[in-house]
Amino acid sequence: MSEMSFEQLLNESFKTIHNGEVVEGTVIDVKEDEIILNIGYKADGIITKSEYSNDSSINLRDVVHVNDKMEAKVLKVNDGEGQVSLTYKRLAAEKGNKRLEEAFETQEVLKATVAQVLDGGLSVIVEEARVFIPASLVSDTYEKNLGKYAGQEIEFVISEFNPRRRRVIGDRKQLIVARKAEMQKELFERIHVGDVVEGVVKNVTDFGAFVDLGGADGLLHISEMSWGRVENPKKVFKVGETLSVLIKDINGDKIALSLKFEDQNPWLSASEKYAVGNVVTGRVARMTDFGAFVELEPGVDALLHVSQISHEHVDRPADVLKAGQMIDAKVVDFNEGDKKISLSMKALESIAPAQETEEE
Repeated sequence: MSEMSFEQLLNESFKTIHNGEVVEGTVIDVKEDEIILNIGYKADGIITKSEYSNDSSINLRDVVHVNDKMEAKVLKVNDGEGQVSLTYKRLAAEKGNKRLEEAFETQEVLKATVAQVLDGGLSVIVEEARVFIPASLVSDTYEKNLGKYAGQEIEFVISEFNPRRRRVIGDRKQLIVARKAEMQKELFERIHVGDVVEGVVKNVTDFGAFVDLGGADGLLHISEMSWGRVENPKKVFKVGETLSVLIKDINGDKIALSLKFEDQNPWLSASEKYAVGNVVTGRVARMTDFGAFVELEPGVDALLHVSQISHEHVDRPADVLKAGQMIDAKVVDFNEGDKKISLSMKALESIAPAQETEEE
């Protein structure tokens, strides 16, 4: 092989480059705010920090090292100081856009860190290409505080790809919906009426609590929260609390839950504790015109009829009793089938003096 002529060597040493051309070079120095490359041209190539990455917090010396090989795109052959101005991030963004286009066509699930939280959604960067995820596509429910996603790694698919109009839209919502549908299917295949499962309290209302069972929510109605009376569910349960609940009923996609476990049913031992003739202590729970309902224990109420309050005439229970008052009474009737107990305070009173005199 003949040696190259002087003219050929001279021409080779003065190779030309053009704006927009992709060149390869070797890193010869890394400074705080720029990277210097030997690109085989009569002038070195310069990549400023802002042309390396959109991340202003990046430390160039941590990510680029002397003798590293790099590709970059020519911005200006002469930057005014006799050097070649290069960009790394724009070339990376072009490659990133190709990556996003492929992901859009195949509906590949992408993973990236949230770079910026905006008023209308989230911005993520995939290989220096920016993707916008509108607030409506961040989750399957309304997200009031998008700030919690800052710096988080999230999964999404590309639902719209139009880089010319700068519209590259990501969608996280459809992944969540699909995942929940799969979890719901698995849950309904697994659970049966009578099962005891764990769940997390998701929301508490005046009428009950919604419990996340890991695929679907179940309703724990206020009437199923305890064998006793629950006045305010919000004072009993907190969002995020873990519960072991009983599957009471499954109707379509609706699940009814209960905390009234049968082995804790107070009526199982009621016939012995509240047999006719037994003297019991209870708390006046509520009153009507015809009597007072007395809680003997959570889940077991008894009726104290107005006629059984005293030997003396009582017009209304509220005239002599107060809600919350503890009383002693005798059991005068017990109906286990109907779960009804009748009490009498009068039966514990001493016989009136006038009656005693007549008997003497």
